[in-house]
Amino acid sequence: MSEEVFVVGVGMTKFGKWPDRSVKDLSREAVEAALADAGCVAGEIEAAFFSTAAQGAFDGQFMIPGQLALRPLGLGGIPVVNVENACASASTAFYLACMQLRAGEAEIAIAVGAEKMHASDPELAFTALNGAWDVAQIDCTLAGLAQLRGDMHAPPGQEPPKSVFMEIYAALAAQHMRLYGSTPRQFAAVAAKNHGHSVHNERAQFRRAFTIDEVLAGRPVAWPLTVPMCAPISDGAAAAVLCRRSALHRFRSSRSVMVRACILASGSDRLPDAVDRHLTRLAAKRAYERAGVAPTDISVAEVHDATAVGEVIQIENLGLCEEGLGGTAAERGETQLGGRIPVNPSGGLECKGHPIGATGLGQIFELVSQLRGECGPRQVEGARLGIAENGGGFQGLEEAAACVTVLQRVAA
Repeated sequence: MSEEVFVVGVGMTKFGKWPDRSVKDLSREAVEAALADAGCVAGEIEAAFFSTAAQGAFDGQFMIPGQLALRPLGLGGIPVVNVENACASASTAFYLACMQLRAGEAEIAIAVGAEKMHASDPELAFTALNGAWDVAQIDCTLAGLAQLRGDMHAPPGQEPPKSVFMEIYAALAAQHMRLYGSTPRQFAAVAAKNHGHSVHNERAQFRRAFTIDEVLAGRPVAWPLTVPMCAPISDGAAAAVLCRRSALHRFRSSRSVMVRACILASGSDRLPDAVDRHLTRLAAKRAYERAGVAPTDISVAEVHDATAVGEVIQIENLGLCEEGLGGTAAERGETQLGGRIPVNPSGGLECKGHPIGATGLGQIFELVSQLRGECGPRQVEGARLGIAENGGGFQGLEEAAACVTVLQRVAA
């Protein structure tokens, strides 16, 4: 059996719009915070995994962003692996750090994710994101989205979405409405819940509460989605220091969090409505088996809600509610703080922000903080087990990549 892995330090910038800060600067803040949180120095780190999904598109820096960002921080002379895996880049970096430790190639490693998406040319963000699907098979992908929608169509007069991924999420929302009878109001309930959570997160990009009716009245993006249901363009960075059990004595073990499972998966060909074969559902099944726990054991979840329908779909895939009832769960208050299974207490991507190369590690930051009991007014009482789901790209009828991670509080 491979050796156990623990998260012993986390750091994260505030996500938002930072016109005067670079990827290097954002990375420095996150790394220094994670090292300080762990109580270690850069010289103790034996391997680093650095994720950024779109830096090349934004500022022309390709191939070695990790080396350039990390060597000035004292992280030189060690293996530095650059990771690009669409919106799942940061969780992939975390996965690779876990694998490096479990393989016995290092005792202490760091995963870092950073992205600066605001640029002088705002069209660059859409150009970068539009490359996260098969650009050689656009007609086939659009035909697949039409199959997802079925007979669910936008009202006349709706403007076409500017972003490829908003078009994708709109099709997924239409499919959910067609299969299960879910409603735009239920999607709005998810967004209103997350905006309410974000008020208590000092690192969130947006911290304004919305009612369900205010969400529904927001500017349309792609029917049935409105602006408050969608993640913004963001800048930010996050980092996590991990170690093997053999090195745990070097840290404050009472604040460590065990990685019970970290599963990375890619999609496969399937029929449009074969949701039981969704890559996240399959990855979650493996994660629960690896961790030796069940969905009912989970205390808190951070899921990939680039739009509100994303949360609806993913909590169903994770088994946190019955299939087709993700929106109903939000309407009933089951997924809010104090509810049966709090989801996205950070505010989620919709409010916390979505700097795509940092997003997955932002989720890890939140779960580690929750499991330590350090989240103040957004704390999930008695949190013991947390689960994160981070997806990226789009291929065929689902995400191209997904990572599911189960974390556990270590008893003092």
